[in-house]
Amino acid sequence: MDIRRFVDSPLRRLARVFAILAVLGGSIAGCGEVRDFLTPAPPDVAGEWKGLLDEARAFERRIGFRDTANFRRFSGEHESFPFCGYVSRFYLPYSYEDAHIRWLESASEAECAGAGDGADTYFGAVEAWGESASPVTPSMIESKLDRFLYLVIHEDCHDQFDLPFGIEEALCNVIAYHAMAAFTAEKFGRFARANRAVRRYVDVEVAHTRATVTYYEQLAALYARYERAEISSDALLEARAAIFMKAERALDREQGDLNNLTLANEMTYSRHYPYLESVFKALGQDLAHTVAFFRHVDRTKPSRAAIMKRHRIAAEESVESIRAHEGSVVETIARALAEARTAGGAQGVAYRDAR
Repeated sequence: MDIRRFVDSPLRRLARVFAILAVLGGSIAGCGEVRDFLTPAPPDVAGEWKGLLDEARAFERRIGFRDTANFRRFSGEHESFPFCGYVSRFYLPYSYEDAHIRWLESASEAECAGAGDGADTYFGAVEAWGESASPVTPSMIESKLDRFLYLVIHEDCHDQFDLPFGIEEALCNVIAYHAMAAFTAEKFGRFARANRAVRRYVDVEVAHTRATVTYYEQLAALYARYERAEISSDALLEARAAIFMKAERALDREQGDLNNLTLANEMTYSRHYPYLESVFKALGQDLAHTVAFFRHVDRTKPSRAAIMKRHRIAAEESVESIRAHEGSVVETIARALAEARTAGGAQGVAYRDAR
């Protein structure tokens, strides 16, 4: 998605309006009011979350989602779900599935910070888990409209497919971003504050996704040089610090937020996003068609055993296995897309009906 469509063009139009008003001697809104129009704060959901959830679920069914066990009840037992992981500073993980990462089931923030000898650590918390009958949590209700809708649609999306996580995380972001924007446009109106706030959220997240890919690739090239013994460990750490500093600015993160583990985690959601977004566009930007198409991909993808045999991979949890599994699904997507193009509109109807 080119965010200039949503940012630059409105700014140019406003500039022309301001110029006309100045010539005519008219008055214009103050800077605060203009900023609020362009980047409105998303509404709260605290008092309306039940009705909003029901409407979002009805929208999900219309685009082909099956009902899930998520968010069927409220639970105050957990404010959110914390997690902790750590990995060596001298190894760049492929994704959050990389077996070099040690994920701890329960650890405080202080315990997490001390995990591993000089390791890169990542302590965080999520409001909900997909594929686990996740309840509505207090942190979900305390969130804003954009985050609430993202969590509901993204986590419900995980229950629709059985794809490699590196594919599924990116796919569920593509679906969630477009679905939440379509839902709020339908419910509130395209130019309503709520819809503009959601679209702003989506634009920022997509920009961050693309920036993540850029900076991860820079880091990967740096670590490849280190593995070839072209640079020392001190030079590696110094160079990566410069990359993280730029990435933190691009991703609107606080200084010190990024390390090998946090960036690899973000890369799990980002690596295949540009390709899957292009597939969504090739499918006519039709959410129902897209859900049905990826159900077809899910049914026709090769088994994990077949992939390992084809690539002669022995260790199922290895990075080679993760890469091969994701690559095989990308091949399946490309093949299904080519078949759909060859068959024309009839194939599209077949995918829509295969729910």
